[in-house]
Amino acid sequence: MVSLPIWLAVVLVALAAWAFVGHLVLPGARWVLRRRINRVLQEIDTRLKIRIAPFKLTKREVLIARLVDDPEVQEAGDAEARKTGAPRSAVRRRVEGYATEIVPQFNAYLYFRIGYAFARWLGRSLYRVRLGYSDEEGLAALDPNATVVFLINHRSNMDYILVSYLAAEKAALSYAVGEWARIWPLQTLIRAMGAYFVRRNSKNPLYRKVLERYVAMATAAGVTQAVFPEGGLSREGTLRPPKLGLLDYMVRAFDPSVHDVAFIPVGINYDRVFEDRSFSVERDPSAPRRGGAFGNTLRFVLRNLTLLARSKWHRFGYACVDFGSPVSLSRWASAHNVDFRTLTKEDRFARVEELGRELMAAVARVIPVVPVPLVATAFVRQPQKSRSELELKAEVLDLMRELSERGAHVYVPRKDQDYAIAVGLRMLTLRHLVDEKDGLYSARLEELPLLTYYANSVAHLFG
Repeated sequence: MVSLPIWLAVVLVALAAWAFVGHLVLPGARWVLRRRINRVLQEIDTRLKIRIAPFKLTKREVLIARLVDDPEVQEAGDAEARKTGAPRSAVRRRVEGYATEIVPQFNAYLYFRIGYAFARWLGRSLYRVRLGYSDEEGLAALDPNATVVFLINHRSNMDYILVSYLAAEKAALSYAVGEWARIWPLQTLIRAMGAYFVRRNSKNPLYRKVLERYVAMATAAGVTQAVFPEGGLSREGTLRPPKLGLLDYMVRAFDPSVHDVAFIPVGINYDRVFEDRSFSVERDPSAPRRGGAFGNTLRFVLRNLTLLARSKWHRFGYACVDFGSPVSLSRWASAHNVDFRTLTKEDRFARVEELGRELMAAVARVIPVVPVPLVATAFVRQPQKSRSELELKAEVLDLMRELSERGAHVYVPRKDQDYAIAVGLRMLTLRHLVDEKDGLYSARLEELPLLTYYANSVAHLFG
């Protein structure tokens, strides 16, 4: 017999367990996971209208190394070292940190099996989700080698979920996500879904060069991307002017002889936006805070949980998404006689701004009109007026005719205009934004800012 001290026996058992896990369990788990991922990729390769670019499936470590060793990034690093006097090795470590922060780690199984199922369940649990309009002919006519960029108006944080769910039959999207999502374990999940992190207000030239080169590399490699050109959520309900940083990165090195870039405008609208009360607090500093945005969010969650427990909870109306006609960057550049590669910085910014305005106008045209914004428009136009349900329906029908004449996409649930108006009025009444007394309906004046917020989402469609 050989006797061993207890501490040595524990160490030997721990090392044996470590070897067992490292050499048998983990390789087996990786093999099973790779097999499932490959099975998913084979399945979706025949289903997706826009195929997944090989760049998106490249190992993250390889992409980080390519980004760090990119000539433009190295040149920016050398300039930073000369400017600050920092050692080149220290600057390189900073560049590696930026690249590690930005580059995603796409997992097809997580995206199409878990992420899609979760987005579908959550979206349909909270809203009546509808695909209002989609230019299928335009999508089918896309150059298969073109890089597709979905441009989306930003109404709510639910936008990510709804668009990913409804676009899952078309493409796997790569989003630019702000710093709010850089918390564990959320950042790991978001990175696995193909999103890349962006410091939106960073003025660091070295960081911006690393981000620029990643976006340029992904665009040149054909990665399908989804961009919110407004840069943030609209607090007033209106469309915000586009922020041009990411758009500039995409077109700066654009070569029409190599590949095209197709921008697809996407419009999204809701009967109810979760953040609307918080936006009201932000817009009006004199309004009673009652805990601010966090307090509003907490009250919203508790109120809905209470309704759910009492079996009185209902979904938040309709959420509708429209996919517009693709805009070819090659054709735009040819029509405007523009080569972004040869322009000076000032001229390029001017041209990018012009392109951004046109693309934002295309997004504006496909924003769907859903019941609540439509009915809210009637109350906002004449806030002091009390009207019967019949009078209100006559007003809203006039609005619907005007919108149809202007080419707007009005979503009419069940193809029943009377039902659509009744749904919008019911939601506004249940939320106490509109009062009903003796059969007459009138806007609550203290809630007029919230009614205006919803009416603003379609105000531009009236010209």
